Amino acid sequence: MKRAIIIVLDSVGMGELPDAGKYGDEGSNTLGNIAKEVKNLRLPNMEMLGLGNIDNISGFDPSALPQGCFGRMAEMSAGKDTTTGHWEIAGIILDRPFPVYPNGFPKDVIESFEKAIGTKTIGNYPASGTEIIKQLGDQHVRTGYPIVYTSADSVFQIAAHEEVIPIDKLYEMCETARKLLSGEHAVGRVIARPFAGSSGNYNRTDRRHDFSLDPTGITILDLAVKKGLKVKAVGKIVDIFNNRGITEHIHTHSNMDGVDRTLEYIKERFEGILFTNLVDFDMIYGHRNNVKGYADSLMEFDSRLPEIIERLQEEDILIITADHGCDPTTESTDHSREYVPLLVYGKGLKKGVNLGTRKTFADIAATVAQYLGTEELANGTSFLKEVCHENV
Repeated sequence: MKRAIIIVLDSVGMGELPDAGKYGDEGSNTLGNIAKEVKNLRLPNMEMLGLGNIDNISGFDPSALPQGCFGRMAEMSAGKDTTTGHWEIAGIILDRPFPVYPNGFPKDVIESFEKAIGTKTIGNYPASGTEIIKQLGDQHVRTGYPIVYTSADSVFQIAAHEEVIPIDKLYEMCETARKLLSGEHAVGRVIARPFAGSSGNYNRTDRRHDFSLDPTGITILDLAVKKGLKVKAVGKIVDIFNNRGITEHIHTHSNMDGVDRTLEYIKERFEGILFTNLVDFDMIYGHRNNVKGYADSLMEFDSRLPEIIERLQEEDILIITADHGCDPTTESTDHSREYVPLLVYGKGLKKGVNLGTRKTFADIAATVAQYLGTEELANGTSFLKEVCHENV
């Protein structure tokens, strides 16, 4: 019963890529910089797997006898957003980044959207999700106009108070936007951002929903389903892949809820892939430059890692990684172009293997494809032989 369990610690990067300057991300190092600022940051269970042994990592203790295999990965695709990172983990490399709108969306795009939904909008500028509802929440409640905004990422976000625009109506607006945003304006994601509360005390609710593009190529998820295997998704994975290559999914309310749901899926008997995204690192702490909160969240996940390891079956391969950086110590509140960690563990795998610096996130997809015996992918180099004994 072979299974690959991939856990993405959303935004947990580990140092700037060589081309970070093109993205304005010089000096970004999500893990390293947090460790510098938060002196009591301890991740003993990830260090046990080899986190501190990864080449060029800073702030973490190397293990004399790592129980896992370890390395770091560079992003080959152009961009630094969630969709690009996850698609590359699954085997797709993009040669062009998704479009971004640092000055807001063009007038014709907004006018087409307003005509399609039958109402005016407010906003249309880059902003933090919590700040935009502080700035425009009262106007939205008074007028009923949805708030449209973006960020440095390729996103068209629509915020609405759940008592002003019901959640089903908000999702419908997002679906309309998704259909309109094609061609040169094909943003990576349209995101519903519902909120609640009253003036001066607005808070985003957990009924966020992402409306993504269809993946632009074949992924390991597609190949697993084609082979008749299960692909179970936890968190926003199902949204990122627009429900393609997914046989079962569950949305989550927090990182710890995501860990709970992951543990429940591991307990089930199935062959295939379990793909989890833990978004709080990015959404709640990285984008809000909350260094202490980010550190606490890392330690919270680390404290749950023994539960995950204990529940693994004999043939499970556990892969822990990230999709980009989001360094909360820098002035920017946006994603950062960074290397990401790669930790690989299995009860039947080798220990202490340094996987070095991988050229692309797609090496994960290539490895999973080889392990599960699916068709080969166009991208990535498998590291299966490096971590497996000959009889695996």
